[in-house]
Amino acid sequence: MTSTNTCSLIPLVFLSFLWSSALCFQPLFSLVGNSSTHLDITQRALLYKSAEVCRAMASAEGRDFSLTIDDSLTISKVQRACSTSGSMLISTIIFQSSITNIYLSNAAVDVVQALSESLHFDDETFKGGRDVITAGVSAVKASVKLDNFVAGRLNLGRVCHTLQDFYSHSNWVELGNKAPYSTLIRPDQQLDNLAGPSVPTCRNCTDGDCTNNLLPEILQQRLLTSGYFNLFSSAKPAGKCSHGGAFDMTSLQDPVGGINKDDSGASHGALHHQAAGLAVNATIELLEDIRLAVGDKNFLRLMGLSQSSVLCFVIDTTGSMGDDIAEAKRVSFSIIDSKRGTQEEPSAYILVPFNDPGYGPLLITTDADVFKASINRLAASGGGDIPELCLSGLQLALTAAPPSSEIFVFTDAPAKDAYLKGAITALIESSKSVVTFMLTDVLASRRRRSQAQGGTLRAMSQLDAQLYQELAQASGGQAIEVSKSDLTLATSIIEDSSAPAVVTLLQAARKPGKPDTFSFLVDGSMRNLTAYITGAPSLTFNLTSSSGSSQGSSQANGPLGTFSTVGNLRRFSLRIDNQMGLWEISVNSNEPYSLKVTGQSSVNFIYNLMEAHQGGHRGYSLKEGRPLKGGNASLLVTVTGSDTAKLTEVTLVEGSGSRQVNGSVRVLGSSNYLVTFSNVPEGEFSVHLRGEESASATSRSTAAPHTFQRQAPTQIKTSSISVSAQANATSVEPGSTISVPFTVSSTADGVVNASATGTYTVRVSNDHGYASSAPATVTLGDGGTANGTVELTVPGTAASGSAVTLTVEAATDADVNYAVLRVSVAAKVTDVSGPVCQMISISDTCPSSSALCSSAQWQFSAQLSDRANGTGIDSVSVRQGNGTLNTSKQVGAAGENFTMVTFSASCCAQTVELVAVDKAGNVGTCAGQAKLKQATTLAPAITTGAIPTTSTGVDNTSPAWTSASHSAIGPLMCSYISLALELMRVL
Repeated sequence: MTSTNTCSLIPLVFLSFLWSSALCFQPLFSLVGNSSTHLDITQRALLYKSAEVCRAMASAEGRDFSLTIDDSLTISKVQRACSTSGSMLISTIIFQSSITNIYLSNAAVDVVQALSESLHFDDETFKGGRDVITAGVSAVKASVKLDNFVAGRLNLGRVCHTLQDFYSHSNWVELGNKAPYSTLIRPDQQLDNLAGPSVPTCRNCTDGDCTNNLLPEILQQRLLTSGYFNLFSSAKPAGKCSHGGAFDMTSLQDPVGGINKDDSGASHGALHHQAAGLAVNATIELLEDIRLAVGDKNFLRLMGLSQSSVLCFVIDTTGSMGDDIAEAKRVSFSIIDSKRGTQEEPSAYILVPFNDPGYGPLLITTDADVFKASINRLAASGGGDIPELCLSGLQLALTAAPPSSEIFVFTDAPAKDAYLKGAITALIESSKSVVTFMLTDVLASRRRRSQAQGGTLRAMSQLDAQLYQELAQASGGQAIEVSKSDLTLATSIIEDSSAPAVVTLLQAARKPGKPDTFSFLVDGSMRNLTAYITGAPSLTFNLTSSSGSSQGSSQANGPLGTFSTVGNLRRFSLRIDNQMGLWEISVNSNEPYSLKVTGQSSVNFIYNLMEAHQGGHRGYSLKEGRPLKGGNASLLVTVTGSDTAKLTEVTLVEGSGSRQVNGSVRVLGSSNYLVTFSNVPEGEFSVHLRGEESASATSRSTAAPHTFQRQAPTQIKTSSISVSAQANATSVEPGSTISVPFTVSSTADGVVNASATGTYTVRVSNDHGYASSAPATVTLGDGGTANGTVELTVPGTAASGSAVTLTVEAATDADVNYAVLRVSVAAKVTDVSGPVCQMISISDTCPSSSALCSSAQWQFSAQLSDRANGTGIDSVSVRQGNGTLNTSKQVGAAGENFTMVTFSASCCAQTVELVAVDKAGNVGTCAGQAKLKQATTLAPAITTGAIPTTSTGVDNTSPAWTSASHSAIGPLMCSYISLALELMRVL
């Protein structure tokens, strides 16, 4: 079997084979009947567990939760049920994007690490597979602990893939099991009943029928096995089962055939749906373990279950920026104070200061007070030469913020690190985040500073300003030039963007400028439309509504709204009333300008560039980098915010022209659509879509469904260069070096140009400035390709749970393409056992009559420890129970550390369940119940474990609870006690 480290060297033609239904649950789209895919399995589990957590939180807060938790859940249903605002205007864009990122990360395992036995539980590598799961779950928990939810989602997707493949690739289902194999997420438990390396497991399939190819003695002895798989060799141990399928060479050697259940047409396809159902329940079980470790609120943040995006500021802190910093404080505090405790409160806060010679540190937090304190500490000081490290700070923000975030940069200086422009553009395109620059008093402020320091007068050149303009345009943001005294007027755009459910109807730019007319469709779901125009003072415009009313730029207040001007920004607040339909805005200027129209609506969309893999079986994977010039393109488009909305048209529109390319739309289900284009526009273009939504979905209902229009703000650009890169691992330990092989190719008409020659400049950067080495150039060889390797060293001080984002660019003078990789930093897992609990006492004051419960209290006391070699108790919380928890640290006679817990409650609430989490993220739980009679001494009981997932309908074969030992008390005493101290197994 080929090792994982060789995956990056596998020819593309072989990678295409790996999308065969015979290799794994189909990653994204089912090509065989109604088979379940990794996307289906993952999304079902994520929605199920998210709804469960929301229900538990609603119950604890005394709120109603009416959603039925079953297989009919959708993104919109769960988002609305979990919302506490009661508003019709609910955005699901963050929730949908987060789940999409998780299942795309899941699917990527089958492309970039397809030949790893342990990642797919092939070749009976059960210990290796469990090690992958253990390390992956630990990395997820560590990332969440650092509020690094982006890295957490990527790790979660990968580990879910491995867990799900077990049920398709092993004989767990054939052994008659009806519940998940919990030992896979329990590294402290023994993997039992494994078929030994010399034990035969299969016999030949008969005439292609593999129904009974597992040996009877394997089933009788309940021995666990999995199929062998190899693309290149038929060799396998004697008598062993194969995975099976057209591209598994081992399935051609006795015993021929296979045992996989990847789809309904696979070797054991009759069991496919049973395997998929167990994979769903196993994923739910894994999610429950993560939930217990990180807590309900952080679990929902990991899922992206939030109404609001992050509030992200990148701020220049050099001497002339005092006014700007003060305004950033004012506007951020205003947003925080007005939205705190509501559904509109930002999901996280990100702050990156920069100056020269430094930038950072990055702050990412979900605590508004921590953000306030950090921005309060910023002070304008220093500065020498004019340029500052603006792009380095922006790079850090782009990699820390979730996809599709809004980032605001405050500066009055050119960028000293303009060489990062390509990396910043790559991160903008891959993350689809919007960047707006607040540029203030550039000439005046720098004159004051340089004169005060006795320096030479310097000012931001047009070329310097152009850099910010181009980055803003690429992202769908704006470069706003304003005086410091007027900055307060301009920052209203930040408050606009922090409103819930903001969507883009139109985004356009003209450079060079020319008079032009733009149209946008106002639908019945829209609220609070705003138009933004940036350009020269001489720019004029005229707005015409669907009813024919018009208003020009000479009317600050007119029939269609009000507008104001500050610096180069014109902000037009529209009165749409009942004027649904097509509106037009004509802009008259020969200078460069940009136009953006936004509003509020639940209906929106996300998209991802996909790459088709041809072979015996076709499939798609996420495409990194830019689409190839002259080639075709595919998009995975998901309509969000409505279960009744239907996509009807997707168009690629030139950024500075009028050329459009219409796509072919294929319905995939669950609001997903695959859109294919036979060609793409030259240069820059954006994604536009139209769809229909039933009238009942909006408050402004009409007799017929209404048509809606949306646009993605981010510009996409084509390239004739292909760049692919894949690290030799998905994570790296602090103090280690990771190798990243990459390939650069020249293309023509969307395919590799085998006869091409030439040399490309290679630029490598990472968001933390970690040491790296790479060739400065690569020269094309035979086949029109060139290879190189990046060596990236992560310092020993890097925190486990953090991540480093690496950008590899290949460029000529006129063209550039890139690959972006995110590598998790994860310390080696050494503590795999959860905390243990020893009951100390339970008080005996509860009356047997419920009518008297309110007049009495009961108390539960226990001692928690993390064993001799554990990492130590990190937190203790109440999972169920209504009372007061107190904890204290103690040191035993032998120097061991203990956490003493005391829980007090009214006798009207007579049970408690505690969750203890150690510093490695392992979970232990214990439960206690109040006594109703005279207290009797109880023999202590010690065990570990976590609360099992019982809400999935699974018939578990082992007890869900381990009762406390009380055999020494005797049956008579037990009849008087009515006491249960039950300690769960660690998930």
